[in-house]
Amino acid sequence: MREAGIIISILFPVFGGIFLLESVKMEERTRRIWCEVFACATTAIVWAVILTGNVDEFTVYSFTRGFRITLKVDGPSMLFAGMISAMWPFVTMYAFEYMERAKHKSSFFGFYIMTYGVTLGVAFSGNLLTLYVFYEMLSLVTLPLVSHYQDHESMYAGRVYAAYVIGGAAMALFPTIVMTMFAESGFVWGGHSFSSLSLNFVLILWLLGFFGFGVKAAVLPFHIWLPQATAAPTPVTALLHAVAVVNTGVFAVTRLTWYVFSPEYLSGTWAQITGVLVASATLLYASGRALRERHFKRKLAYSTVSNLSYMLYGIMLMTPAGLQAGLAHMLIHGIIKMSLFLCAGSFIHKSGMHYLYEIDGAGKKMPFTFLFYTLGSLSLTGIPLFSGFISKWHLLTAGAEAGTVWAYIGTVCLITSAFFCAIYSLTASVRAFFPVNGGDLWEGTSLTDPTWRMLVPIGLFSVLNVVIGVYPGPILGFLDQISRGVI
Repeated sequence: MREAGIIISILFPVFGGIFLLESVKMEERTRRIWCEVFACATTAIVWAVILTGNVDEFTVYSFTRGFRITLKVDGPSMLFAGMISAMWPFVTMYAFEYMERAKHKSSFFGFYIMTYGVTLGVAFSGNLLTLYVFYEMLSLVTLPLVSHYQDHESMYAGRVYAAYVIGGAAMALFPTIVMTMFAESGFVWGGHSFSSLSLNFVLILWLLGFFGFGVKAAVLPFHIWLPQATAAPTPVTALLHAVAVVNTGVFAVTRLTWYVFSPEYLSGTWAQITGVLVASATLLYASGRALRERHFKRKLAYSTVSNLSYMLYGIMLMTPAGLQAGLAHMLIHGIIKMSLFLCAGSFIHKSGMHYLYEIDGAGKKMPFTFLFYTLGSLSLTGIPLFSGFISKWHLLTAGAEAGTVWAYIGTVCLITSAFFCAIYSLTASVRAFFPVNGGDLWEGTSLTDPTWRMLVPIGLFSVLNVVIGVYPGPILGFLDQISRGVI
């Protein structure tokens, strides 16, 4: 019965999305009801599965020579599926107001709900081949969302996105095939033994997988697609390109490193050093670009590029402490960045403006929006009593405990990036409440906070951000069990 629940949680939103695609003539209110029903029902099914504990790998469909589509529930899948399922219904509600004046709503909400199911397929994958199949499906189903507006900017962003993610999947295909042949038992904590293969061959395979799956995690030099994708509607950039899609890349690299290849086997090799240094370079470079960027959403996108490599840095340390810290930052950054993107989208939706200099004085007109934005910025910076401090502190301590030169290099990059983050993330808050040279651009205008449909999700994620910062014990305990292979 639990196995059926996993399959239903994947297929229900996929077929629901197909139904919404055909709802061109459906009334707006009816479409919204159906959309929220699909999202909430799927979330209920997912949590019913998660709360019953682990589910052993089971085969859904078998090809030849051990190539099987399998599903399972373990610690990482609980974390990823629980994270996205908790967020999806609220961001869907936010999208109702954000997209109220948009065209092609049936297309938007259809693909939006379908993406939910495909992302759950990634989370519940039982082996590398299954993860790869859903990873590719995710690229295809999110492409119409990136280019939704169908203007020059969004169509160009869609082409860039397609080129990068399909190219990354091509890199990951070879290691997926080889590892499927030599690791038929699927995902196992601690990885598999590949004594029949030469060490350098295994390292090359892992590196191909790291960069291939790492394209969605926006590692250098494959990060360009993410800032370009801000041309999509804000519900897309918030949920998909700040949480679901990009974290799929991090999740896939985690599975590849800890559940297919062995961290013991990889640790200390030139491949691991390459992974740590690439993550360190990416997080420092992207935070520098965020510092210079003047477009509101693109600034947040470069921040996402940087923070994705915070996660990869922890995972690439290949220690239990590093894995715990990397997964903690995946969860916490998702909550923070969701709040920040939704706040940015609220300002853009209400004002029609996109650049930082256009924010001057908006805090007086949109106090709740920019108060929540400020809370998220403080957390992203790593201020104590906010959740961002928890994950960043654990990343720093994990790097120090690793005791290697490349880990120390990464630690220096983390500290430098955190300093940059304090500047670029709080810039919008300062300009909103304290206009440059007293130039209040919005005095006497009708600019206001959005309605409850947008404010409730923003406020919820902001409160969660503070609660985890004050009381991180349960989350860290759960992640500690994952990092030790208990669940």
